[in-house]
Amino acid sequence: MPPKFASRLITWQATYGRHDLPWQGTRDPYHIWLAEVMLQQTQVATVLPYFTRFLERFADVESLAAASLDAVMRAWAGLGYYSRARNLHRCAQVIVTRHAGRFPDSPEALAQLPGIGRSTAAAIAAFAHGVRAPILDGNVKRVMARHFGVEGYPGAGAVERQLWQLAESQLPDSDIGAYTQGLMDLGATLCTRRAPRCDACPVRGSCVALRDGRVAELPTPRRARERRVRETSVALIRDSAGALLFERRPPTGVWGGLLSAPEFDAALTDAELASAIEQRYGVMVEPEGRAATVRHDFTHFTLVMHPRLLRLAGSTRVSEGGAVWCAVAEFVAVPLPAPMRRIVLALARHGAPAPVT
Repeated sequence: MPPKFASRLITWQATYGRHDLPWQGTRDPYHIWLAEVMLQQTQVATVLPYFTRFLERFADVESLAAASLDAVMRAWAGLGYYSRARNLHRCAQVIVTRHAGRFPDSPEALAQLPGIGRSTAAAIAAFAHGVRAPILDGNVKRVMARHFGVEGYPGAGAVERQLWQLAESQLPDSDIGAYTQGLMDLGATLCTRRAPRCDACPVRGSCVALRDGRVAELPTPRRARERRVRETSVALIRDSAGALLFERRPPTGVWGGLLSAPEFDAALTDAELASAIEQRYGVMVEPEGRAATVRHDFTHFTLVMHPRLLRLAGSTRVSEGGAVWCAVAEFVAVPLPAPMRRIVLALARHGAPAPVT
């Protein structure tokens, strides 16, 4: 007999859960894998248009593996957490070259692939193959911590191990797909971080946090850390036709693998910035002015960007230091970080970047 927690969740999901998401109603592991990776740290509403466009561009794992990383990054641009896109591309290539284009059936084998951790592997195996395995993403951690009254920050090793044990103990003997989807739906729609709808919860009768009046306290939040602020000058270097100079960012780190306007020390004067650009790219520039400061928040720090407008002196466009020149017509298609894309498109429309909020 399945745990009451699971049976109530399965019954609730059949009537009140989500059933119309584009990656539901299929056992195609490619579609399920793509959705699960996109949904890591990203809300469903944000993922929906990306998922559809991505499948239009890369219909199967073979087409994704054969694509260039640049094409993949371009399709991913704006979705954030860009290491997911790099791992997605690497994973597709591994599946094609080592697994003959077929996704492994077991969670253990799936978890060995790039970008697929234990929880994502379990979700793919459950939805694609009906494998009985526990998931534990951020939403599910919150559900488990509240329902079973688990103290401590869920990201801490000992607490996370306890949550995994609980997740394992509640697995039903059958209907694993409905149960897994029910857990996801419960965390996303009712047992939310703020303003949870406990009155509509199918397992409220056994919820420890609700019983003890601690729903707002659990799960225990991470201890607050002071947010770092990093400032940088963003050099918007244009030629006479309005084309911009971009550079490829390193494969790891902030906006890894994307194109971006080059960054320099925020304290440089106009003359010092022009000299630094000449040394790095072999081109001479003339300062044209500055635009409004742009702030962009990451998980652990705030990036303050100071856009600096510069005009190419003369007609020579030497591409050194990894420089790539992009015409105005290419601005929409090139793989740029979302804040940089807004700056660049504003520059193309109005001749100067507008503040980004």
